[in-house]
Amino acid sequence: MAIADEHQHRRHKKWLICPLWQSTASSSSPTSTQNLHSHPNGVVSSNSRSSSAVSSVARSLLPGRRRLRLDPSNKLYFPYEPGKQGRSAVRIKNSSKSHVAFKFQTTAPKSCYMRPPGGILAPGEGLIATVFKFMELPENNEKNQKRKVKFKIMSLKVKEGTDYVPELFEERRDKVIVERVLQVVFLDPERPNPALEKLKCQLAEADAATETRKKPPADAGPKVIGEGLVIDEWKERREKYLARQQVEAVDSM
Repeated sequence: MAIADEHQHRRHKKWLICPLWQSTASSSSPTSTQNLHSHPNGVVSSNSRSSSAVSSVARSLLPGRRRLRLDPSNKLYFPYEPGKQGRSAVRIKNSSKSHVAFKFQTTAPKSCYMRPPGGILAPGEGLIATVFKFMELPENNEKNQKRKVKFKIMSLKVKEGTDYVPELFEERRDKVIVERVLQVVFLDPERPNPALEKLKCQLAEADAATETRKKPPADAGPKVIGEGLVIDEWKERREKYLARQQVEAVDSM
């Protein structure tokens, strides 16, 4: 009898809890959920707004889409010759459909510099940037320190016709993308290495491009006539003119 009374008491307690569960379930019923997702006037529901907010936060935390293609992609190779200035190179190509400004930064500005330090590339345009670094003597545990030197390449979408100035990256800091962080890798110049051979080819190409840029355009300078320049011919004509005037002045006397 006591067992039957206890069973009935548990059953009664269960039904006391069930109405609370049922009321909670009814508040989140399909009809209520449907009201959150849809509105007769087409207003965005609270659930949709919260999802959109979460998506925007997630997008802000994710890295932006890269605009530049680098070769090598994440390293800068230097022939290691202590006490000398070494050179490395990286090919930069604009792989986007808009004009892109790029800029170098380094953790060792006193011993490193880049040529060019920045610029603007049209869609599909590319160049080879040369990086210079003074190779310190292996003292004060420099072999461990040298691996910490890194270079950062940043990009910024710009309008066609924009002139490059470094201040662009400060004025539009929220639009800047860190393309890559390049780690310095030192190579033995006496030991054959595919990376070293590729570096030599890139440096030769960069030097040729630099010499081409130094040459003035065909129509920028004076035209050549025979062995002399236009300005030489002008001087010669003026000297002849002055000589004739002197002769005429003597004859008139």
